[in-house]
Amino acid sequence: MHKSSIAQDVIDLVVTRRGRPHAFDRLTPRSTALIVIDMQNAFMKEGAPAEVAVARDIVPNINRLAAAFRQAGSPVVWVYMTLERGGANDWTPFFVDLNTPERAKRMLDWLTEGHEGWQLWPTLDVQKSDLVVRKNRYSAFLPGASDLPARLEARGIDTVVIAGTLTNVCCESSARDAMMRNYKVVMVSDANAALTDFDHQAALTSIYRAFGDVLTTDETLAALKAGAAASRSAAE
Repeated sequence: MHKSSIAQDVIDLVVTRRGRPHAFDRLTPRSTALIVIDMQNAFMKEGAPAEVAVARDIVPNINRLAAAFRQAGSPVVWVYMTLERGGANDWTPFFVDLNTPERAKRMLDWLTEGHEGWQLWPTLDVQKSDLVVRKNRYSAFLPGASDLPARLEARGIDTVVIAGTLTNVCCESSARDAMMRNYKVVMVSDANAALTDFDHQAALTSIYRAFGDVLTTDETLAALKAGAAASRSAAE
């Protein structure tokens, strides 16, 4: 598991700006969704082309989150990185400029729908009631990259809790774009994984400073519980 702690000077800056350390310490179940990004074999399996070893360590926390969100009546969404070549979905910078031809082909092979690498890690607790979303770019909220925003809008979701891998690539990209599209954003510090502690911490710090909130798994579950209690109280 990554070492995750926001520096005190960053916390002080955030408190000065917002008046409190956490903007979203209460999560309303009916308007909050858990978004789990790219927990696929291509990122999880030993020797896979995009292996993130720490991603295997966060599976128990993701399963805890998923179970609690379902129990609260909040959607659980599994986002699959899905690559293809040609047409409107061709991603030239990725396939041509930023990877060797050998690595680009291997990534394409493993992240083509139906390949073993495209499948979710087998110990993840995925239920039939959960949603499955395919994306063709790092960010699931980039216009045209997936139908996730439309599916969330149809369910009245205005808050997204992001877990998965890589913290500083697909998860951070999704968090930034979600905030730009008016979603309240929480990243779960011990339910995200990157290649290094530095990458992980830098991404969380960036999100915390300007794009949303960062909570641990325990803090997220407490926020969900607090939001559910507030909703019940308001209904009485």
